[in-house]
Amino acid sequence: MFKNILGNEKNKQILEKSIEINKISHSYIFWGIEGIGKKIIAQEFAKKILCLNNTEENCTCKSCIEFDSNNNPDFQLIEPIDGKIKIEQVREMQRKIAEKPIISDKKVYIIDDSDTMTTEAQNCLLKTLEEPPEYITIILICSNENNLLSTIKSRCTRIYFEPISEEKIINYFGKDVNKNIIQFSQGSIGKALKLNENKDLYIQLEKIMEEMQRKSLIEIIQISEEIYKSKEEIKSILEYMNVLALELGKKNFKYIECIKTIEETKKRIKANSNYDMCIDNMLFNIWEEVNEKNSRS
Repeated sequence: MFKNILGNEKNKQILEKSIEINKISHSYIFWGIEGIGKKIIAQEFAKKILCLNNTEENCTCKSCIEFDSNNNPDFQLIEPIDGKIKIEQVREMQRKIAEKPIISDKKVYIIDDSDTMTTEAQNCLLKTLEEPPEYITIILICSNENNLLSTIKSRCTRIYFEPISEEKIINYFGKDVNKNIIQFSQGSIGKALKLNENKDLYIQLEKIMEEMQRKSLIEIIQISEEIYKSKEEIKSILEYMNVLALELGKKNFKYIECIKTIEETKKRIKANSNYDMCIDNMLFNIWEEVNEKNSRS
């Protein structure tokens, strides 16, 4: 069922077994860091729950065909609107849950980023979790389980998804993958894929940090053009610069001090300070910190 999905073998076995013995919970919480396959595993699990002939590997039953084309009436994926799962979305889900299945003998609802549910939405969902129809399965996917009410957590089967090992991620990408990108992904294959798509930018960041000791401030500004252009990526850029500072700090302690500057830049950008000025200030302070320590030594 999950043969092409990387990692979390134990969880896949648990879910496969539940299908095999037909003991499927009415509600689950799939939790763990972003980008480790929670959503794709939830969707594959949902497809198998709804399958009319779940003994086949590549089933072509009506339910599976319509699931693959996003037209299965017994399944729905609910996602945040403007960063939140709202009470109106939960109420609409409840109206549909009250209708009996059409193709299968079950219905499955996945709430992605369920930790963004408003308190009102969570309290509304509780009504369904307390007395679910026997044909329903609800899967909540989240990165921060602490954002869910304890009353919701107590009514769900909770499955923790572990970060994927560096070895498995490296094997997935092959030998050419950048070591720092793997380290920065922190066990998230999704994050590693996104970083690898922009690997030229992250390789350039490595060059900028390494050249701080060897180039003038003007030269550093000139080779940092991509940072100024990449406002949408700035959160990942700053986090990656922290990883680089820690890595470079193993050989030269001066880079450790630069982390304070990077963290201060995060705060300024979050407070909507002028973007270019924030980058100017960060690069100047990092360069000054590195070279001031050089002058002392």
